[in-house]
Amino acid sequence: MVFSKVIKALLAGGVLAASVLASGVVHATTDKPAVDRDTLVVGVEKEFQNLDGLVTISGDSLRYGWQIYDTLYGFDLEGKIVPRLATSVTISPDSKVFTYKLRKGVKFHNGTQFTSKDVKASVEHILDPKSKSTRRPYFAPIVDSIETPDPYTVVFKLKVPDGAFQNKVAGYLYILPGDYLASLANPDAFAQAPISLGPYKVKRYAPGGSELVLERFDDFWGEKPKIKTLIFKAITEPVSRVNAILRGEIDVAVVLPFPDYDRLKKEAGLDVISSPVASPLYIRVYTDDPASPFSKREVRQALSYAIDTNAIIKSVLHGVGEPLGTFISNYYPYGAKKSIKAYPYDPKKAKELLAKAGYPSGFETTLNIQGDLPKELSETVAAYWGQIGVKVKLNRLTYAAFQRLNNTHASGPLALSQFTNALYDPIHPVGGAFSKDGSWSNYNNPDVEALLQKVNSVSGAQQRGEIFEQVGQILHDDAAGFFLSEYFYIYAKKKSVQWDVQKGSGFLNFRTAGWK
Repeated sequence: MVFSKVIKALLAGGVLAASVLASGVVHATTDKPAVDRDTLVVGVEKEFQNLDGLVTISGDSLRYGWQIYDTLYGFDLEGKIVPRLATSVTISPDSKVFTYKLRKGVKFHNGTQFTSKDVKASVEHILDPKSKSTRRPYFAPIVDSIETPDPYTVVFKLKVPDGAFQNKVAGYLYILPGDYLASLANPDAFAQAPISLGPYKVKRYAPGGSELVLERFDDFWGEKPKIKTLIFKAITEPVSRVNAILRGEIDVAVVLPFPDYDRLKKEAGLDVISSPVASPLYIRVYTDDPASPFSKREVRQALSYAIDTNAIIKSVLHGVGEPLGTFISNYYPYGAKKSIKAYPYDPKKAKELLAKAGYPSGFETTLNIQGDLPKELSETVAAYWGQIGVKVKLNRLTYAAFQRLNNTHASGPLALSQFTNALYDPIHPVGGAFSKDGSWSNYNNPDVEALLQKVNSVSGAQQRGEIFEQVGQILHDDAAGFFLSEYFYIYAKKKSVQWDVQKGSGFLNFRTAGWK
């Protein structure tokens, strides 16, 4: 089989490693705190890019957002929408007017009182083009006006109905202090000294984002965290992150490498968790250039048939994954059509489709890679495509460099990426990556656009789910992207740490963490 040749060649070349550990076998040495019982040290996989939670991408803010900031409504550990800074919301029958009643007596980190004017200022910060907010595409097209009839009432009036507006408020609308924002010289200044009203406030932010130290905000309106100090350390090398948790230098490690999953589970001093993050691992295709091979459906289908996703999950992801036939994860609360299966591995059919599309000898292309993803993944995909004559130049970028290209529609012709579930509604991944107005999209399908317009006026989960199932089928049939696997994060924590992983999302939530 071609699959055997591909995998054997990669194994022989050392591409598919059994473990990331550089040398020797390190075992967990202690379950005692790295610092003390008032402190939790968390090892994360990449540097922090920007502490303005309304500007930076979800993949950056998911580490600190729920610690520093708070929202009108939020998500519980299961992804259910629950009230936070608002005590209630009234929605008009046409889903165009949302009236929130706000909680009284809430303080920002600088001691000022939270009122409706802060909600309005936060939305205006998103809408201001100078802020370059990645949240802007989710609010600018729909928000008509924001009214503040009294200090504890805020009214959103929308241009068009939006059935996912509550999800957007819960996932994307961090609240900032309006007076403080107005006092800053420019929108960029907020990221240097962010203030909000979450359970933690910023104590220290290391240059380059290598470390972030948060301290408990004792005037937090809700349940006080048990941990006084949270220390996030960016440990970008997987081997170093694994060894740091084994040696007891950190208390929690996130996004650990797949090759070490089984071995880490055998460590007596650790709890190791694999958690689906409702976040497709996929290769995004730029389809909007008529001169590109990828503008042809037959080419996209050919490359889909050329990849053995089951083998990738087994050999590259070490079994920590599940086949995915479209862009809507099976771990969303609704919208996944589970009967949609991944393209079967069929290199013969792939070659036939390439020839039919006018590329009997294949072609050359470039794959840009989000640098925090396993390098073995892109190398394996390139090897599969090489078997049908498609030669791939791999361009591995740092996370920051990749996102700069991605956010300006410049990461084509192919981009290996992983999406983050921030809203618990499929409008987030589909709207961002496969809508003509999406933040990262270079895909425009009239059938998808019509369904997205339709779903905006629907607020019920069942109805929204039925529409998104249709969207998922179209994306599969059109081979709109190369869908590799459901993505799972691997976490490890000392057994003496009490911490519950957020289900169906990569967001970190340490509000209730503590020591046993």
